[in-house]
Order: sequence, then structure tokens, then C-alpha cells
Amino acid sequence: MTVSFAQIKESSPMVFDPGCSTRVVLDHIMSKWGVLVLSSLSDGTRRWGELRREVGGISEKMLASTLRTLAEDGLVRRESFPSVPPHVEYSLTPLGRDLMERMLPLVEWVAENSDGMLGRAS
Repeated sequence: MTVSFAQIKESSPMVFDPGCSTRVVLDHIMSKWGVLVLSSLSDGTRRWGELRREVGGISEKMLASTLRTLAEDGLVRRESFPSVPPHVEYSLTPLGRDLMERMLPLVEWVAENSDGMLGRAS
């Protein structure tokens, strides 16, 4: 079922207006780091170091901030295990998995079309 933006706005007139929570959520999940962290976690549970390697170029500070935000939004689960050294694992929540079922086709589209859009040979 395809829904237009106008239909979404008609069903919830204030949606996506300034100050609406939808804009905050879009910012969290559609930021460069948000998309890459969520995409990495769509393949399964990851530890900090694994995420850092898979999301190349992200600083420790930005990874921590992104994971904290996504966890607060209910998309990522952080599980800490009492051990030495500390062992923390990150995974998608059911809400996060639902999101990624919808977002991965977009990520795939970007992977297939980005070079052509930027005038680079594929």
C-alpha cells in the first residue's frame, strides 16, 4: 500500500510541523550516523568495537551519542554484562527491527544509485 505525503498530513494535520516530535525522530533516524549504526545493528547484536569498525569514520564521542539517542528513542537495546573488562552489547529492539525492515530498501537504493547521482562510474 502506497501512501502519499499529503495523505499522511491529512490524517494528522500537525505532523511534520515545526516543533512536532516527528521532526526530532526523523533527525535521529535519518542522520548519517543514525542510519549507519541502525544498519549495522540490523545484521545482529554488536559490541562497541564491532560497531566502531563497521561504521567507519565515526568518533567515539559520536558513536556514544548516537547509541544513547537511539536507545532513548526505543530503537536500540543496550545490555551490560558484569565482567572485567566491561562487556556491553547493542541490538535492535522490536521497534528498531520494524524500522529497519522499512529503511533497508532505502539504504539499498542509496548504495545502488549514489555513484550515478554524483557522476561517478559504478
